[in-house]
Amino acid sequence: MSNRKKRWKWFDEEKREICQQAVLPGASVAQIARRYCANANMIHNWLKDPRFAPDAEDLAMPADAPFIELDVSAAASHPVPDVVATPATVLSANKVDITLSDGRRVLIEGPMPLGSIIGLVQGLMA
Repeated sequence: MSNRKKRWKWFDEEKREICQQAVLPGASVAQIARRYCANANMIHNWLKDPRFAPDAEDLAMPADAPFIELDVSAAASHPVPDVVATPATVLSANKVDITLSDGRRVLIEGPMPLGSIIGLVQGLMA
C-alpha cells in the first residue's frame, strides 16, 4: 500500500468559486489556499485558465448593493442608528473591515448579519 496522499479532485464550480474569492480586493491567494487546504500555485494556475478566471463583469459591485458608511471616532458621542430589517429582507455583509482610532484593524470575512456587525461596533465603542 502506498503512503502517498490521495489527490483531491476539484470540481469546476469549486475552482470558479475559489478563483472568484482570490481576485477580490485585499484577498490573499495564500490565505485562500490555506482556507481550502489547497496549494497557492494551483490557484494561480486556475486564475490563468479562462474557464475558471472570473470575468470583469462578475467582479463589478452591483448597483443596488447596500453600503453603510460608519464613522466611529472617540470624539463622536452620537448613538449608533438602529437598523431594522424585515424578515423578508435580511441585510448581511460578506466582508467587514473596521479600522479603530488607535490603528488596529478588525477584518471579518464571510456572510455576517448586519445586526451582528452593529452589535460588534457597539461593543467596540463601549
